[in-house]
Amino acid sequence: MKRRAAMVAVAAAGALLLESTQASALAGLRAPEVTGTDVSGWTGAVDWAGVAEAGAAFAFVHASEGLDYVNPRFAEQYGGAADAGLIRGAYHFAQPHESDGAAQADFFAANGGGLVRDGRTLPGVLDLEDNPYGKKNKLDNCYGLTPEEMVAWVGAFTRRYRQRTGREAIIYTTTSWWRTCTGGSPAFGRNPLWLARWGTRPGELPAGWKRHTFWQSADKGRSLPGGQNSFNGTVTRLRALAEPPSAIRLTGRAAGSAYTVTVANTGTEPVAGLKVTGRAFGGQKIIKAGEGCRFSGTAVRCTITRLGPKATVRLTFTTGPATPGTARRGLTVTADGVDLTLTAKAR
Repeated sequence: MKRRAAMVAVAAAGALLLESTQASALAGLRAPEVTGTDVSGWTGAVDWAGVAEAGAAFAFVHASEGLDYVNPRFAEQYGGAADAGLIRGAYHFAQPHESDGAAQADFFAANGGGLVRDGRTLPGVLDLEDNPYGKKNKLDNCYGLTPEEMVAWVGAFTRRYRQRTGREAIIYTTTSWWRTCTGGSPAFGRNPLWLARWGTRPGELPAGWKRHTFWQSADKGRSLPGGQNSFNGTVTRLRALAEPPSAIRLTGRAAGSAYTVTVANTGTEPVAGLKVTGRAFGGQKIIKAGEGCRFSGTAVRCTITRLGPKATVRLTFTTGPATPGTARRGLTVTADGVDLTLTAKAR
């Protein structure tokens, strides 16, 4: 990927050709590619509206490197991609000889690689490739680490990133680097793969992966600035990757006319302004709800100002008498796309 040295070797961003659906395969057609770009400070100012008009759906932006470098154009490029309607992500160029992996994951998360729950931000990328500074640091392409040491370093980075964001970091690498520098470790198949191989086919994958998620096929092109990339799936699947599963969990119980709902944040980041909505059924009406809740008829709406990581909030709702002869009554509750239905025992 492009970075502060003029000796840039491989760019960051990626994705593969869209898979054809069965219907299009039968028709002898091929679904259009979901294409994207990757840029760094060396790319300079980017015409993001033009990138979008050229058909790009996503962009990766160089955020940080080692423990002491931040792309001076990061905010401009990262924000510009989002303003143009692209799904964007950030990448960190690893310098495994400078510090342990956890420290670089912290640096990355603090300088653009942190989780943003906006539906248009991809998980952060760990960029692993040949050492471009060999003449300066006198180290080999594996930064002087043994395969065992490199696997431990990558493990420390990905664990810390998962702890900080709740997401699996995307790993950008080449098959040859992975074979040489990790010994062909199969330990990271849970992390999405961004494969770098310039050419017309992605070819052999690194050990541990059965499919790639992104593919970087060239370091530059005619239609897009920076690296040329594609996503291995549909636009819908790309958006799903940018929309992390909810960290909210709902549990509860019904006791007579009272319903107790426990809202838990199982993630590693606080959730602010969480909306909890509910509706009674079976002829009941909401007649009482706790602080932060408003109700009318069968409906109730609550706002939890802040729910910290691993924290819980308990909400209690009271309903009026059900319509006589109603066989089933209860309460449905929804928060952050998570649903819960509580059913009271028939009297």
